[in-house]
Amino acid sequence: MEDEELKQLPFAFNVSPQMHRTDFMVNDCNREAFKMIETWPHWLSKGVVIYGPEGCGKSHLAHIFADKVIAAALPKSDSISIINATQVKMRNVERLAVENKNLVIENLTPKTDNEALFHLFNIYQNEPERSILWTSRIAPHRMRFPLKDLQSRLNMLPSIAIKEPDDTMLQTLIVKLFNDRQLRISPEILEYILLNTRRSFAYVEHLVEEIDAVSLAYQTAVDYFTVKKALEILEEQDNKQPDFFDGW
Repeated sequence: MEDEELKQLPFAFNVSPQMHRTDFMVNDCNREAFKMIETWPHWLSKGVVIYGPEGCGKSHLAHIFADKVIAAALPKSDSISIINATQVKMRNVERLAVENKNLVIENLTPKTDNEALFHLFNIYQNEPERSILWTSRIAPHRMRFPLKDLQSRLNMLPSIAIKEPDDTMLQTLIVKLFNDRQLRISPEILEYILLNTRRSFAYVEHLVEEIDAVSLAYQTAVDYFTVKKALEILEEQDNKQPDFFDGW
């Protein structure tokens, strides 16, 4: 099969990442963030920011936090929502506060509705037994929020980093990502991937996705050929796209 044919093949993936507490892989790079989630509801502040690179497990921790809140909820009708920061608008702030005693706001950036986030922050800050878990790519103090009052409020929250993975974490992550896709790999292929991948959560996730796609396209098991082809495809994509820092 020619490479052009490979690119034209349609792929339909049905991947269901496991987001439970028992599925979270604790390592030096994320141990502090995991411990913070585990200590809720005994936080000393009304919120916490967990930040880190793409694919590092922030959303997984958000789901663990939500499960923990639901398990502790009295009455059991209490709910918690996991929403993107872009969804918070002045028109829905009051409803979000009424419907959720606790809340998860993901992908915080200065480009979101600063006024709405500031209003929501104050509601939770001024009422007892409420808390917000925030997630972002970088720490709030490194962002430039147009609304200075929001900036100062977020700067006061504990901010915990998730770092890029070491080799032990990478190995465990690769196995998990293949398991999520119901794929098995041999120890030899796992070692080959570890020797050739970048030390990045996001890159490993993209690599496993590409390996799966190549395996389907060529109707073959995950072997040296599929891994090499996937690495080549990602390299070609990198060469076509400018490499820049998505900061603020």
